[in-house]
Amino acid sequence: MDFALSEEQEMLRASAREFLQDRYPPERVAAIADGDGFDRAEWSDVARMGWVGISVPEDEGGGGLSFLEDVILAEETGRALYPGPFFSTAILATSALRAAGSDRMPPLISGESIATLAWAGEDGRFDLDPAPKVDWNEADGRLTATRLFVPDVAAADLVLVLGSHEGEPGLWATTKDGEGVECREVPTVDGTRRMGEVMVRDGPAELVARGTDFGTVRDRALTALAAEAIGVGSAALDMAIAHVRERRQFGRPIGAFQAVAHELAQSFLELETARSVAFWAGWAVAEAAPEAPIAAAAAKSRAAEAGVSACERAIQVHGGLGFTWEHPLHRWYKRALGISAYLGWGPEHRERVAGAILD
Repeated sequence: MDFALSEEQEMLRASAREFLQDRYPPERVAAIADGDGFDRAEWSDVARMGWVGISVPEDEGGGGLSFLEDVILAEETGRALYPGPFFSTAILATSALRAAGSDRMPPLISGESIATLAWAGEDGRFDLDPAPKVDWNEADGRLTATRLFVPDVAAADLVLVLGSHEGEPGLWATTKDGEGVECREVPTVDGTRRMGEVMVRDGPAELVARGTDFGTVRDRALTALAAEAIGVGSAALDMAIAHVRERRQFGRPIGAFQAVAHELAQSFLELETARSVAFWAGWAVAEAAPEAPIAAAAAKSRAAEAGVSACERAIQVHGGLGFTWEHPLHRWYKRALGISAYLGWGPEHRERVAGAILD
């Protein structure tokens, strides 16, 4: 396997980085996080660039590229701390709809609709075998379910509910403002990716799929989160390197001292090894390889922890400045912590990897 990016993939990375740096500098991200949240009117610009359906086949209205392009974009959104619904719509929702074989994809790809996936049950777990239960009255088309930690629900109009009914997995679609649907924001550490609770009480819903294996949804989500964590950690490392080159003590830049240099070198090592695992997972998911579930779990575990460590070291080398609210580093740190928690912590995924190895 050659994990070097092609010329076209490098162009995608460069264009995404330029767009995000131009539209979402740190001060604007802070304003969105501390204000009213993401303005959904800005989503159309992302859709016009083809990001939402970049890995969707052309005959379904997408870009016809591979999941590796999604991985590249996920890393760049993490680096920029993008506060919009890329992960919820372009990764979670499109993955669920593709697994379900649904025809609801075109409005998402065009940017006309923003969707999110409501998955975690009332215990906060993102289970698949079985998925969290729902009550479904097929005769009346009425759904009852509660889902926690639903990303970007404030910006979304379409809510996809993943669950199981009578032991059979399924996917249901409802609207955020529909009858019997109540959404509220759930306070979390990361204001740049707001989470919500969705409560559907005997509300009208459409059964999108029943008896479908949604394992690919988890694999794609874990891999995208791994790439995003690498972007977050890389941005924090870049800020740390810039600081230690300028900050001087005893007549020298503090980066010249081994106690500082070795810490940042360790972060670089951890992020680069995590990037290799993430692109292995991206390749495995794109090719539907048998090792995709284990690769995705390994990537999420490794990258999330590398991202958190990179942010912590960056804060430390900034000294007292790094611990202030005014300095932007704390926002990358909070995104890294949010990524670590979402879809399961590192030990949970390492347990899955160990189980596969020992079977």
